[in-house]
Amino acid sequence: MRKRKKPLPVLTETVTIDSLSHEGRGIAHINGKTTFIHNALPGENVYIEYRYCSRSYDEGVASDIPVSSTERVLPKCAHYHVCGGCQLQHMTMDLQLEYKQKVLLEQLQHFGQVQPKQILPPLSGESYGYRRKARLGVRYVEKKSHRVLVGFRERNGRFLADMQACEVLHPMIGKKIIELSELVASMSLYEHIPQIEIAIGDDKAAILLRHMRPLTTKDLDILNNFYQKHHVEIYSHPNSPESIKKLFPKDGRERLSYCLPTYHLEFLFHPTDFTQINHEMNQQMIQRTLQLLELQADETVLDLFCGIGNFTLPIARQVKKVVGIEGVKTAVDRAHENARHNHLDNVEFFVADLSQDCSNMSWAQQYYDKILLDPSRAGADQVMPLIANMQAKRIVYVSCNPSTLSRDAGILVNQYGYTLESAGLINMFPQTSHMESIALFTKV
Repeated sequence: MRKRKKPLPVLTETVTIDSLSHEGRGIAHINGKTTFIHNALPGENVYIEYRYCSRSYDEGVASDIPVSSTERVLPKCAHYHVCGGCQLQHMTMDLQLEYKQKVLLEQLQHFGQVQPKQILPPLSGESYGYRRKARLGVRYVEKKSHRVLVGFRERNGRFLADMQACEVLHPMIGKKIIELSELVASMSLYEHIPQIEIAIGDDKAAILLRHMRPLTTKDLDILNNFYQKHHVEIYSHPNSPESIKKLFPKDGRERLSYCLPTYHLEFLFHPTDFTQINHEMNQQMIQRTLQLLELQADETVLDLFCGIGNFTLPIARQVKKVVGIEGVKTAVDRAHENARHNHLDNVEFFVADLSQDCSNMSWAQQYYDKILLDPSRAGADQVMPLIANMQAKRIVYVSCNPSTLSRDAGILVNQYGYTLESAGLINMFPQTSHMESIALFTKV
């Protein structure tokens, strides 16, 4: 027998928002039940349009706001209340930074039972047009006049948002959403292209077209015309990462680039390589990281989860030697390429799975004055015993997930005797609830 959906309640009175959740939603308590409310700020009185109800909590969106907060601003994006790409455009930037810093400190206490001796001032920059990497969904929708939609998923996650532009994407792509939609719609494969991945360097952009059937000659002509008109490089992505190839321009150069002028470095990267999505914040993050490391010319530094060398090469400008470790071989290959490209010979890179025991590897048996780590969202708990055994006096941890940073901070402090000297926010993802953070650990 088919189970009936529980009817959503209708609220005819306003409720007061008490606080913000870790996802940036307003929190209200109605008849003893917690309700998470999108587009609501602390202190506001709002009417709720319910979206989901369960025994333990409800979810909704503020449909009307009779009493609004002074921290409320008008979202720049016309699609904000539908698109799930952003969560915080209705907040001032000051409130976004305050909220994220509070989340970081709460999670350090909750998951790690630690608090920093010093709270670093947050790093922040441009809040729109910053995003250089993204994966956009593509879908042919017969009910929308046979249109092809390109963009992020709606807030409920079930459908693609009907977008004409994206304000957080870099303008090279963010202002071309309609053009991308028309591009796919003009191809013979319009029903068999589920995704477009984008990557943007300092001076050019690339799109990787995921397609489930072979491109026809006509499709290739259409893609070439798009490149000629918009000067966006085009890659074919038919099956696996190994099958990705550049279609246009036919110059044989599958690289984008970004520069770090402070360190006189240029990084080359393939569009599928991991790179930071916010170039301005990446530069600020590197500068703060090197300041916290307090690098000296005679030191040897270990850079764990080094990727293509984003931190490794700036460090190499200031020390005797730096060793970078990364689990993805293609990233290590690119790091070697970038070291050669920048004429650096005091750098070594090794491929190693840092979720496994690496203590018998040659690089793990050396002495390091300082250690830097920048893991994925899963954190670095598996490598903590190795780090502790190295007895480095200074460790800087860069994180894209405050909960795993907090867990690992608890391990370093409570199990291995390090002191959490300082921690702070890096606003790598403005207008969203995602955050980057940084922490300094020392040991006498």
